[in-house]
Amino acid sequence: MASSKPERPRLDTTIPNMGRVADYFLGGKDNFAVDREAAEAAMAITPELPVLWREGRRFLGRAVRFLAQEAGIRQFIDIGCGLPTQGNVHEIAHAVAPDARVVYVDNDPMVVVHGQALLQDDRLTVVIEADVRDPEALLSHPRLTEMIDPNEPVAILLLGVLQDIPDDALVLQITEHLRKAISPGSYMAISQPVSDLRPEATAKLAAFYQDEGAITGPRRAGLRTRSEVEPCFEGLDLVEPGVVYLPQWRPDGDVPHRPDSIWVIGGIGRKE
Repeated sequence: MASSKPERPRLDTTIPNMGRVADYFLGGKDNFAVDREAAEAAMAITPELPVLWREGRRFLGRAVRFLAQEAGIRQFIDIGCGLPTQGNVHEIAHAVAPDARVVYVDNDPMVVVHGQALLQDDRLTVVIEADVRDPEALLSHPRLTEMIDPNEPVAILLLGVLQDIPDDALVLQITEHLRKAISPGSYMAISQPVSDLRPEATAKLAAFYQDEGAITGPRRAGLRTRSEVEPCFEGLDLVEPGVVYLPQWRPDGDVPHRPDSIWVIGGIGRKE
């Protein structure tokens, strides 16, 4: 991994934050004017963004239910959890397995403080401040190690977070580090938007977010392609149906009549 640790982020209400922008897309109220302005400008480029985020939440629900019910997972680490909204991981997991333990991780102080306040009386759920770009520090966080047994299977959720890291090599280092750290029988769930279906629009969107300061780091020409995301699952056995566009992953209802409107892929892999 990179030798220098990422700088601890501070609350800045003058720069849009991806978590708060997503909160706006999902109809939440935990966002600032700068986030709403960025969201509206982004929707001028790709009007389907709120639909994408809603499909992302539906995928999270199906993934967590599979992991808790069919895979028997009782430990969850949700990295890049974002601001609390309906259908959170602990709510879904506890509906299936009341003894499931959940650790939420985010690098946004606002997210962490809000989440800690909401969950202060939940002994099976904690919220910690850590950065996915430093997975070693994340996994060794004292609150996480109090909750998660490294010798038991765990589910790591990386849903809609890795696209905010423009450095492809760093993304692969992160997923490799996490995969090596978890015990056999563990799972990793990953989702990312991709450019394959709408290359021109997604390139404009990626440039917009970087210009706004919502994404920092080396500039990319656009979002990753499907073939650039799939290596994140290397070393894992994919759960059927593999890496697919989100509505196609074990749908429990109607699939959108325009699959090309949901240009986000996801999947779940198991460590043998």
